[in-house]
Amino acid sequence: MWGMIATWRMALEGVTKGCEMLGRGQSAGDAVEAAIREVEDFPYYKSVGYGGLPNEEMEVELDAAYMDGDTLSIGAVAAIRDYANPVSIAKRLSQEQVNNVLVGEGAEKFAHKEGFERKNMLTDRAKAFYRKRKKEVAEQELKPYSGHDTVGMVCLDQKGTMTAATSTSGLFMKKKGRVGDSPIAGSGFYADSKVGGASATGLGEDLMKGCISYEIVRLMKEGLHPQEACERAVNLLDQELKERRGKAGDLSLIAMNKAGQWGVATNIEGFSFAVAVEGQEPKVYLVRRGEDGHCSFEEASKEWMDDYMRTRMAPVEE
Repeated sequence: MWGMIATWRMALEGVTKGCEMLGRGQSAGDAVEAAIREVEDFPYYKSVGYGGLPNEEMEVELDAAYMDGDTLSIGAVAAIRDYANPVSIAKRLSQEQVNNVLVGEGAEKFAHKEGFERKNMLTDRAKAFYRKRKKEVAEQELKPYSGHDTVGMVCLDQKGTMTAATSTSGLFMKKKGRVGDSPIAGSGFYADSKVGGASATGLGEDLMKGCISYEIVRLMKEGLHPQEACERAVNLLDQELKERRGKAGDLSLIAMNKAGQWGVATNIEGFSFAVAVEGQEPKVYLVRRGEDGHCSFEEASKEWMDDYMRTRMAPVEE
């Protein structure tokens, strides 16, 4: 059995490529890296990689991570600039005995030394979004932070190895140096080949408060189905944050266990995900959250899929 699950519609092409590799017997590590790179390289997905939305100083700072569920090896970069595929740098760091998490200038020096591709990740389109948001904030007193859709993936290969990986440009117009949950092990991602893996997207500051990806894997280890584990973890953290702080940010999680069973939970409307397992073509599903916290899914229609891409690729009106 092999499979892959990922956050958001933007992951579909990556999941499709990754699953082609898994079907040929390639490793979960190579498949998840290739799948994330597909998202990083597409300039119209404005929350990941090339074309990612800049911070308040109009710099693109990227976060990414990788975890090998066999060895529990972790690699992560945060606030890295001007490198094309941060997930590949994170995967390379996972091979080190120490220095597995590098940030800012240190991550950039490592990437340069290892020969990774330097690239200006700030596109004209992202600059236009930045100018538009600056104007909106000034005129309408809007909060700048939006567009923080992380691509997170969990992968299972034919040998039973599980991996997890993430990549994001983080909050739009974030403070320089801000780091969210995506490169933080146990919060943005976690994988254990003996159990399963999970990955998160949403407001990193709140996702980190629950170490939620690890919590889902822990619940699966206790015997819960991935769907039940996701729902329990998301609903408990959502409730806890509201009780203690008066509100909860966006919390959306995907998970898969070592048997290829999967689950998804969210506390928002409009969350989508892509998934495929052996014998099932990659598909995009939309999530509906009931008042009781239970989540149901429906396959995205062709109209929804077409509208998604049309919206993402529409000209930016400043």
